[in-house]
Amino acid sequence: MTKARDIADNAGKAGGGGKNLVINGAMQIAQRQASTTGVGSTSNTYPACDRWEIETGNSAGRATMSQESDGPDGFANSTKLACTTADTSVAAGEVFRLQQVIEAQNLQSLAKGTSGAKQFTLSFYVKGNAAATYNIEIYDLDNTRHICASFNVTTSWNRISLTFAGDTTGAINDDNGGGFQVGIYLHAGSTYTSGTLATSWASVTNANRSDSNNTSIFDSTARTFFITGVQLEVGDTATDFEHRTFGDQLQACKRYYQVLGKHGDSSSGTNSFIGGTAILYNGSYMTCPVQLNPPMRAAPTLISTNISNSWKFYRSNGNDSFDDFVTSGARTPYAIELANTTDISGTQGDGGFIESGAANAVCAVDAEL
Repeated sequence: MTKARDIADNAGKAGGGGKNLVINGAMQIAQRQASTTGVGSTSNTYPACDRWEIETGNSAGRATMSQESDGPDGFANSTKLACTTADTSVAAGEVFRLQQVIEAQNLQSLAKGTSGAKQFTLSFYVKGNAAATYNIEIYDLDNTRHICASFNVTTSWNRISLTFAGDTTGAINDDNGGGFQVGIYLHAGSTYTSGTLATSWASVTNANRSDSNNTSIFDSTARTFFITGVQLEVGDTATDFEHRTFGDQLQACKRYYQVLGKHGDSSSGTNSFIGGTAILYNGSYMTCPVQLNPPMRAAPTLISTNISNSWKFYRSNGNDSFDDFVTSGARTPYAIELANTTDISGTQGDGGFIESGAANAVCAVDAEL
């Protein structure tokens, strides 16, 4: 069973370092962008703060998701979702969920699937434009099991604390795959709400993942939802939120997503260079190996803006503008090769560096779960 309570402050004894299994719970890091409009049109996206993903399907509702300088005492940032297009005719398969997937090997302290499985507590601060009720699901991805709870939102910041029983069925793999999917249902059709909310651990049944009391964020363009201070920890008590430095949280986020170059990030001007020496392997093959710091969860996918003259390769005999990098370049969790074989012409062995050449140019690597 679950135990839920709203507490107005950080009540509870303080825990030790490293207790929070959620990354970027204070919404400090937003490497991709600080705000995105039209959220809801595409699933498995990260519209604002790092590690916070939108899972959506079938709804015409849309929202803006943003990192906000608004929070309860002790928090400078939050994530805000604001409905911009309402959807009050909810079809069965519609869903809109804010979630974070936690890496399996980071969940071993829960002893899940053993006789000593431990209780754990999820806590967070929320508010909205009006009273609302939402459901939250802890989904064990390795064993297709879940446990759920509901919570209430008011117009003031309140801390929600939800304590979940340990699960003696289904051990979580000790690997770099997804372990828990922690998801908040902000909109759901009858496919997800027609049963009974799974308040005890059970095999996943779609109808029991949310319930008919779940408010829809798409019920009005006035609807908003703010969240910050998300913490998942071992034990039956919500202890003080574990504030970590900006640098620590940035490094933790970079295990899953890193920006290698982004136009406008340079302190000396708009152009931004990519670290790593670029050379001409032959007269038309430019290659630039880049070390990833920190090493990533898995060999990443390259994300590169592909617009006219996005990038420039500066070398001794001049420079070449090119549109994109080769996406099939060599890559490991530790390094990636950026290359271009279509827009470069020069002398074999020439060395230089790469710099952004167009507004909105971004080169990044993605190893999200």
